[in-house]
Amino acid sequence: MKEHEVPEPLMFSVIVPTYGRAAHLGDCLRGLAKLDFPRDRFEVIVVDDGGNPPAQLTLRESPTFRLTVLTVPHAGPGAARNTGAQHARGRFLAFLDDDCAPAPNWLRALEARVTAAPDRVIGGQTLNALPGNLWAAASQALHAYIFSYYNADPAAARFLIPANLAVPAAGGFNPIFGTVPSEDREFCYRWLRQGHAMTYAPEVVVYHTRPLTARSFCAQHFNYGCGAFYFHTLRARDGDGRVRLEPGSFYLNMFRRAFTEASGPRACALVMLLAVTQAANASGFFWSKLRRPRLGSDRPFRLKHRWVQEGP
Repeated sequence: MKEHEVPEPLMFSVIVPTYGRAAHLGDCLRGLAKLDFPRDRFEVIVVDDGGNPPAQLTLRESPTFRLTVLTVPHAGPGAARNTGAQHARGRFLAFLDDDCAPAPNWLRALEARVTAAPDRVIGGQTLNALPGNLWAAASQALHAYIFSYYNADPAAARFLIPANLAVPAAGGFNPIFGTVPSEDREFCYRWLRQGHAMTYAPEVVVYHTRPLTARSFCAQHFNYGCGAFYFHTLRARDGDGRVRLEPGSFYLNMFRRAFTEASGPRACALVMLLAVTQAANASGFFWSKLRRPRLGSDRPFRLKHRWVQEGP
């Protein structure tokens, strides 16, 4: 930088929660090192959610960007993201999962979007990097269908995920979900309910690199069902507790989606696995309903002024 030249402000704080996935985290950081974006305009904050061994001990390579590693007690990804946000210095927060690797133009594509609409949440596309893994391919097919359904109008998106998300440093993930997934659904619901807007930007791409087995596939979608029950429990506190089932056409078109992803025996296999996702999801929902877990107050996650829960 030349003398008296004012440095450009830090544009992004990239926040990566992690828990016991050293190999995936290494791939994620190597992907961040390949970004086509000025190194002085972003930082990376890895938040180790109490993993064993600690993330700091598993990082073997010196990063080519500003990297901060924080360690917190195990409380789930939502709480870890909030901790990262508390330490962020960037104008925008960009969230990335530890099992995702960004495309080289990830931050440039995000920059174009947030510059044009700085008050919106921007969510990108998450693609399966393991097409040979049928379980991962089925999850990708379901994910792609849900995005096409809820984000049919990209400028009026209704559902985005924190594996690939940029926010204008306002809002917050509700940590009471703990390790049960649904903090993303609750965040989108609350953001829209407060009159804000979201945009789905398919050109903003990250690649999901987590292989799945039959067991982890079923567990993943069972946990989604558990999270759905938690989410609807919180909605009930807002006076909007009625569980709304999607019309039959939603499920029919979901199964049809398999034939746009593949053909022949592979398409049939995807249809069966999509059916498994729905059965596992329903099982998780009703299992949680029978257990009636007691959710704590969602008040405690008020953080510093740029990253706060809005509303009552």
